[in-house]
Amino acid sequence: MLSLVATPIGNLGDITLRALETLKSADLIACEDTRHSGNLLRHFEIHKPLISYHEHNEARRTAELIEHLAAGKHIAVISDAGLPGISDPGHRLLRACIERGLPYTILPGPSAVLTALIGSGFPAEAFFYGGFLPVKSGGRERDLLAAAARDVTSIFFESPHRLLKSLAVCAQHFPERRLCVARELTKQYEEFRIGLAPELLAHYSAKAVKGEIVFLVSGT
Repeated sequence: MLSLVATPIGNLGDITLRALETLKSADLIACEDTRHSGNLLRHFEIHKPLISYHEHNEARRTAELIEHLAAGKHIAVISDAGLPGISDPGHRLLRACIERGLPYTILPGPSAVLTALIGSGFPAEAFFYGGFLPVKSGGRERDLLAAAARDVTSIFFESPHRLLKSLAVCAQHFPERRLCVARELTKQYEEFRIGLAPELLAHYSAKAVKGEIVFLVSGT
């Protein structure tokens, strides 16, 4: 059995009872960063074998994990935060299970995407999720202009080191569109800052930007 298990995006109290039970019963836990996940598991007094499973070894590791699953092992997959398979490893292994007819289940839980969407106050009936904004300026501008053309909320992950660049693009091309910077979600310094691009650009230019960021562009 394969279990994709959602883990907290910040506050450890957000883990579910079912997630804890599943992690305790698994034969093996595959995770992005064994050190990061090791801290999480020790906090909840869970002692299970860990194996690294990240973007650089996903293809090779999937073949290995599939054989364990075919042999009847119970493997839990967790990412550093949130639900595996959304901008994190997990999708390839799940697809392999489907192709082999092996059993799997998904344990819902914390999601930075949905938490940011609800916290922004922007319409949530339909939305677009674009993963991480591109590192290169051309790709970033292209994706942000596409977001501005949509009639639904667009959601992206963004690095604190590139936030000002993204805000500058928005200020230049659509300064009257409402944006939201959702930062450090569920953590001590959680912030939902909503406003127009020029306002947000001035605010974050005056202070160092830290923490994990979800960047939202309201629809037309």
